[in-house]
Amino acid sequence: MNFARFAPYAVAVAAFSVAACSDGGDAPEAAADANPTGLEVSNARLVLPAVSGNPAAIYFEVTNAGERNVAIRSASVEGASSAQIHDTTEWSGEMVMGEMGPLTLNVGDSASFEPGGKHVMAFDLDPALEAGGTTAMTLTVAGGKSMTTDVEIVAAGDDR
Repeated sequence: MNFARFAPYAVAVAAFSVAACSDGGDAPEAAADANPTGLEVSNARLVLPAVSGNPAAIYFEVTNAGERNVAIRSASVEGASSAQIHDTTEWSGEMVMGEMGPLTLNVGDSASFEPGGKHVMAFDLDPALEAGGTTAMTLTVAGGKSMTTDVEIVAAGDDR
């Protein structure tokens, strides 16, 4: 009898048998993987620019509710050609804004992204992004894991 001829069938039957015995016990693990960063974002809002063509700013609160320290390395925004994480600091007696390095959040730590401080700049916005709508922001941490959250879109003159 030629075993090589029957090997593919044996593998298929074995795989089917294992799958049939599965009780779906992996579902909680899959749910945990939905946000592998452990980050929780709240009060996220994209403030449209007052002058069309200028970048928008995104403000929010972020908490590391996970089990490991993380470093937020980058952000991307649906409907923007690019995004950067910025901070406002004092330099030579003046307040200046610029791209910032990774933001480390230890377990349980929080950070505020707010006017005059940390924020995400969203460049070259799609004209379809209008006040009253929503978009999505993805935060990526060191190691490449990411999480995505909904962001409310507000007009330039609205409460930030």
